[in-house]
Amino acid sequence: MISIFAGFIVGAIVMLSFGYDPLQNYQNLLVGAFGDIYSIGETLRNMISLILTALGFAVASKAGFFNIGGPGQYLVGWFSTIAFTLNFSHLPGFLLITGGLLCGAVAGGIWSMIAGVLRAYFGTSEVITTIMLNYIALYFVNFAVKNWLAAKGSDSSPNIVRKASLNTNFLQEITHNSTFNWGFFIALIVVALIWFYFNKTRSGFETKTVGLNESASKYAGVNVKRTIVIAMLISGLLAGLGGAIDGLGNFQNISVSNNLPSVGFNGMAVALLAAENPIGIVFSALLFSALQIGGLSISVYSNTPSEIVDIVIAAIIFFVSIKYVFELLLKKRWFAKKRVSEKEGADK
Repeated sequence: MISIFAGFIVGAIVMLSFGYDPLQNYQNLLVGAFGDIYSIGETLRNMISLILTALGFAVASKAGFFNIGGPGQYLVGWFSTIAFTLNFSHLPGFLLITGGLLCGAVAGGIWSMIAGVLRAYFGTSEVITTIMLNYIALYFVNFAVKNWLAAKGSDSSPNIVRKASLNTNFLQEITHNSTFNWGFFIALIVVALIWFYFNKTRSGFETKTVGLNESASKYAGVNVKRTIVIAMLISGLLAGLGGAIDGLGNFQNISVSNNLPSVGFNGMAVALLAAENPIGIVFSALLFSALQIGGLSISVYSNTPSEIVDIVIAAIIFFVSIKYVFELLLKKRWFAKKRVSEKEGADK
């Protein structure tokens, strides 16, 4: 909470420095994120991929690894889902959606497991391999979309059939034609499953023990290599599922892109802010989503550039990354109060 508050203060200082009104802009941000049913629908929809990529990063981080491959895993999951639904459009809607989501999740998991296998059996840094796999995914997907899915001369695939969409008429009506879709409820179910995995299963316990001390885990009988591969597999499954849901619920197709999707990197920030707690990730994703969606309204209602929100987000991430400074200050304050109370007690 201190990090969030400090981030908003930094944003306010920057706005004041350039002659903008921070109070008015933050009010506009809230209106843009929660001002009406449409805005709420867009904010909740934007949370979906943030939750899933954050959960993916959290699983790898609990195992002691820094998985930066979220963007690539998200992208291959998105592509695989669209490719499946376009090629099997004759299937019933339920099978089409289920198959598409499974294809996206499995593709993301396999992509992440490559880095896990290299780390477990060859000692390769997962940071380097996941960064490299991100760009391999970007250029491979661009090639595949251009040559396999898109019509000649086009940079986008055809739209998926309506029965494969997660955004139904019912949800559009109650959210005034927003892009809110059933993927939001899938994401909440996944949050509960990951919480259960970490707290109630042997595999989840082993994942956390390997992250705390790999050598001690091995001495205690944990199959460290298998745990590493499983953790990276689950991490990629979750990021790939995020891409799959965005493909079926938001974009409805896939296009050639010049850059990696930012949602994978934002998911890392969401997980860090939540201290990698699955339940906390939901609230952290809500904050980031509100900043992103509401930030679009800042430039609509005033002459303040919407990029100011990126400064706020960056400041929050910065203060989260130096959380130990806050912890040290709070501990010093606590010990100082304790010494004062002990001295007062001794005097009495």
